[in-house]
Amino acid sequence: MTKITVEAQVKAPIEQVWKIYNHPQDIEQWNTASSDWHTVNSVNDLRVGGQFSNRMEAKDGSMGFDFAGTYTEVIPYEKIAYSFGDRTAEITFEQKNDAVLVKITFDPENQYPIEQQQAGWQAILNNFAQYVEQKNS
Repeated sequence: MTKITVEAQVKAPIEQVWKIYNHPQDIEQWNTASSDWHTVNSVNDLRVGGQFSNRMEAKDGSMGFDFAGTYTEVIPYEKIAYSFGDRTAEITFEQKNDAVLVKITFDPENQYPIEQQQAGWQAILNNFAQYVEQKNS
């Protein structure tokens, strides 16, 4: 199965990028693909075998879901890998001059077109980058 990759340059120190990516109260602020959705609750136990769950809901209350999984690898400031259902994802953090390259590679699901999944994950990652840079300024 083909994997999907999205990436973003985040202009901030890697320590701050890592902290905001993994801190539940921050996740609730940036983890959305569009303005009509939001993350209403985030739980994150960042360690191998630890679990995470982000409750995402439409702001009009019409639908929602839990994006949840289990961490399979955690290397601080470098890499996070996790499984969610029968799929996996890997996030890498790489300092490049005054920015951090955050790259996410994940297994697509079969329900939605690849392009739609890539666009959704990219939108979330773009929100993350924007949120970090606003906090950093």
